[in-house]
Amino acid sequence: MTDKPRRAALELLRAVREDDAYANLVLPQILHGLGLTGRDAAFATELAYGTLRMRGWYDAILAACVNRPLEKVEPGMLDILRLGAHQVLSMRVPDHAAVDSSCTLARDQGAKPGAAARAGFVNAVLRKVAAQDNDQWAEELRGSRPEDDVEWLATRWSHPVWIVRALRDALGTRRAELPALLEADDAAARPSLVARPGRMAPEELLALPEVEPGRWSPLAATLVDGPPEALSCVREGRAGVQDEGSQLVALALSRATVVDDRGRWLDMCAGPGGKAALLDGLAREAGGHLIAVEQHPHRSQLVEASFAPESDSLVLTGDARHAPWGERRFDRVLVDAPCTGLGALRRRPESRWRRTTADLAALGGLQRDLLRAALDAVRPGGVVAYVTCSPHLAETEFVVADVLRGRSDVVQEDARALLPEVSDLGAGPAVQLWPHRHGTDGMYLALLRRLPT
Repeated sequence: MTDKPRRAALELLRAVREDDAYANLVLPQILHGLGLTGRDAAFATELAYGTLRMRGWYDAILAACVNRPLEKVEPGMLDILRLGAHQVLSMRVPDHAAVDSSCTLARDQGAKPGAAARAGFVNAVLRKVAAQDNDQWAEELRGSRPEDDVEWLATRWSHPVWIVRALRDALGTRRAELPALLEADDAAARPSLVARPGRMAPEELLALPEVEPGRWSPLAATLVDGPPEALSCVREGRAGVQDEGSQLVALALSRATVVDDRGRWLDMCAGPGGKAALLDGLAREAGGHLIAVEQHPHRSQLVEASFAPESDSLVLTGDARHAPWGERRFDRVLVDAPCTGLGALRRRPESRWRRTTADLAALGGLQRDLLRAALDAVRPGGVVAYVTCSPHLAETEFVVADVLRGRSDVVQEDARALLPEVSDLGAGPAVQLWPHRHGTDGMYLALLRRLPT
């Protein structure tokens, strides 16, 4: 019978492929159903997530080892081959164990009379895969193409070609960093934690034996042992799971100077509540008050649940483009706009294969409408932070430039000055964080000020 960790990984690949499931939502259910914890759960997670990320690279190798087009291979068998390739090429699993366990997976699939043939096919293919390591396969598959060829980089680092082109353009004059960025996208990110202001001191979080200090945020810690939910401070909501990039953009908004500050804060796209919980604490420490807006009722409930029990922050359910807050005006506004999430590919293993260029067109109008609504909601002298978890120019610079062209009462300020602890923030005035430079998600921040009247 197949061992449970590998069966869990195969179940996840099938759920993503057949049901368009989100890996981070489905995998915990699969692990619980199979009773997997500790090292077994960690092995299943690394195997499944790594295979999803590197699918494009493994398919290129498998295509060289299978004597028919990969689209002719039964999808369930292809999933098994991908899992085997990941173990052989990218995990500390002996070749014989990776091959034998994959053959067992193949035997367990489908009708019993064909079990031997399925296992034989998997055995033959994976032994060819194991004959070379990643570097040797790269040398063979690249052929005569230059190392900076976009299509080759897309294959080698397992990204769709359109995403590689977009990331290259976003890097601008530093496009030589593209391979390092793609490689960083393929590396599993350790969970980052945030000590929520007013609920837990950073020193208390850093005193936990399971963590080490974060790299940039004064509120951050990096979890090095165990799952976040094993920590009582996370279960109690005193600390949250939040990438340092997300922490930094919220901190930058809180640090901006506001003329005649009245302590009125607005989070326009608050669900599921990570940044809203941080802003709630920061606002209360500054003597302010937060209104958080979320369009979907179930996500509004998550936002409300993320606040401290003593918080007086208000959650409104509605479309932020239509000002559900009424005539109120705010000193600080966060627009964490819906985006493609290309800056968080390392945390969302299947998302690179889901997104298409059509998503950019669908999101572009929404991003512009939200930013316009934010500039209408902020009072003169106040600031708006426009944030995306994507470095794509169509979701960052182009959105800001388009909206500013229609406003004579708004200026863009240098956001880099608000994050003095962070190095290498680029030419400005916006902040662009990068996985390969900063170890964070690829967060973008533009700081816009409504001119005093």
